[in-house]
Amino acid sequence: MNTPVKLGAYAAVLAVVFAAALGVGSAVGDVGGAPPPADHSAAKGHTGGAKPSATPEAAAPKNTPGGLQVSENGYTLTPITTTVKPDVPTDFRFTVTGPDGEAVTDYQVQHEKKLHLILVSRDLGTFQHLHPAETGDGVWSVKVTLPDPGAYRVFADFAPTGGSPLTLGADLLVAGDYTPKPLPAVERKAEVDGYTVELAGDVTPGRSAKLTLTVSKDGKPVTDLQPYLGAYGHLVALRGSDLAYLHVHPDGEPGDGKTQPGPEIVFHTEVPSRGDYRLFLDFQHDGKVRTADFTVNAGGSAATPAETPAETSGESGGHDDDHKH
Repeated sequence: MNTPVKLGAYAAVLAVVFAAALGVGSAVGDVGGAPPPADHSAAKGHTGGAKPSATPEAAAPKNTPGGLQVSENGYTLTPITTTVKPDVPTDFRFTVTGPDGEAVTDYQVQHEKKLHLILVSRDLGTFQHLHPAETGDGVWSVKVTLPDPGAYRVFADFAPTGGSPLTLGADLLVAGDYTPKPLPAVERKAEVDGYTVELAGDVTPGRSAKLTLTVSKDGKPVTDLQPYLGAYGHLVALRGSDLAYLHVHPDGEPGDGKTQPGPEIVFHTEVPSRGDYRLFLDFQHDGKVRTADFTVNAGGSAATPAETPAETSGESGGHDDDHKH
């Protein structure tokens, strides 16, 4: 067979394969996505089809948990500080830009602050709840000390004025030898700084769950918890597999005439999937904020007490505004 004949035969085979692929694609539709809308620009004869969205919002799947994206609804978290050395206090600076590309300077106050910053290690062994200060021109700054080399995740939790609450996430790397640790085993009790916190309630994917955390010290219930950021406790929930950030809502607030200052603190949350989650409870007593942490499981996963050795919870050396685990 000469060269022109070979090329002609090859083209014919490609045409058959391409036609078959089109048939399969039409039958199956988009893999893992929603069916395409009935009204397509190309079908109406428009050249170029639909225009891409001007913001990252269009590309984000609906109901995506917070913190997995650096941009959402046109807002972007941009770290200015990109180099952090282990165990060295560093001013971490960042901005949030809006849909107009300018730094956001107008925020709604939530839990007595315009912006909350959560910083965790990727293995969830380090947790810090921080409150940066505005330094002008939309720049935020906060002093951070990261104890070990490795990968960290920062979450900016805020609500721009006139907009919906958002949680944006970005990675922060600390150079050096790094050995990730497994998640602590599923546990119902946490010890921190002489306090015992017990967890009651279970999480189930796709369902709202009531979680009750009971605080005691020296075997006696703590009934005089102090308000911290407008509540008797704050709970952060993170999915162990990808650090998805879940919003957890407290039941009641100080001064509402029904919410007691301990020993029980009640929250409501909903987890999106099966797997392990880490819970970090901030509570204030005797003028100091402490953090108790738990691993909980929703529907079963690889991490079990038999496979993951339990670790002793570290003490949280927090103070009035910023606290760490």
